Amino acid sequence: MSFWMVFLIAVSLCFDTLAVSMVGGACTSGRSRAKDLLIIGSFALFQGGFALLGWLLGHSVLELIDRFDHWIAFLLLSWIGLKMVVEALRPGRQEEGPDLLKPASLVMASVATSIDALAVGISFAMMEMPLATILLDSLLIAAVTAVAAAIGLYGGKHLGDKFGRRCNLIGGLVLFLIGVKILLEHLLAG
Repeated sequence: MSFWMVFLIAVSLCFDTLAVSMVGGACTSGRSRAKDLLIIGSFALFQGGFALLGWLLGHSVLELIDRFDHWIAFLLLSWIGLKMVVEALRPGRQEEGPDLLKPASLVMASVATSIDALAVGISFAMMEMPLATILLDSLLIAAVTAVAAAIGLYGGKHLGDKFGRRCNLIGGLVLFLIGVKILLEHLLAG
């Protein structure tokens, strides 16, 4: 598979990461450059790592993963999104969310946006890609995801500065709708 084909796959995999990191950038206050790098690194590590893990698992578990991967992504994104909506609608609440500085929130967001990379890794295994190739492809996927997460974080921060608490409500709805989209795509395709 050519570099450009893998690059396009990487770009298509990171749209959810871009959206989630944009919401996180708008709603997470008190970030520093080091904390931003941690958030970016988490998204990139999970996306590239899940592609590699999918390759390692191979097609022996394709049916098992395909049966529930969309449910996991839906549940994780819906949980984060609905929690944000509830917090935004509470009168007098000053708490912002999703707080990507909290390890549990960051891991949930990273896993939820990386599940499709697992399926891509399995498809790479079915094409009988050698280990050296999948390692390079996973690094490319991680690098593209890191760029998308950085763009999302910084773009989201500007939105958060401009729209304040409304970003929590809108962001929560966006995350919930991304979860619904993932679920419907898989249910309607099957």
